[in-house]
Amino acid sequence: MKDNASTQSGETADSTFFHSGHQPVAGCPWHDVNQMLQAAGLRPTRQRMALGSLLFGGGARHLTAEMLYEEATLAKIPVSLATVYNTLNQLTNAGLLRQVSIDGTKTYFDTNVTAHHHYYLENSHELVDIPDSHLVLSKLPDVPEGYEIVRMDVVVRLRKKR
Repeated sequence: MKDNASTQSGETADSTFFHSGHQPVAGCPWHDVNQMLQAAGLRPTRQRMALGSLLFGGGARHLTAEMLYEEATLAKIPVSLATVYNTLNQLTNAGLLRQVSIDGTKTYFDTNVTAHHHYYLENSHELVDIPDSHLVLSKLPDVPEGYEIVRMDVVVRLRKKR
């Protein structure tokens, strides 16, 4: 077992709980998070369980570390911002979250790890999924020898008309 110690798309929680191939188990979300962490090779510590319940208990979400930290604070979960960052990075490395960077200054963590793209709403600083059928990439660039495309992220920036 490997362990590194230390908004919403409108879909229902049941349809989006696990996008990484792990299926939720009928019953409480706490049990689901425990099983998901173990299946990913992560030890289900109290902090990972609590943050995982916040992250995955409400369907597909796009959160920054600061947003999750604020939710944890409001839920009276005693974690530091550093622990939130560490946990988000561990979940990303385990394939349970997808990292989406905006301008290299803001990083969102997406609970939907399937291949999809995003709108970034500049006025509200929200990241929203683009329905797959609306975006078609017809030609990819030639990849330099010795490299392969791992993933493509398309972020379409939107702002309200003036």
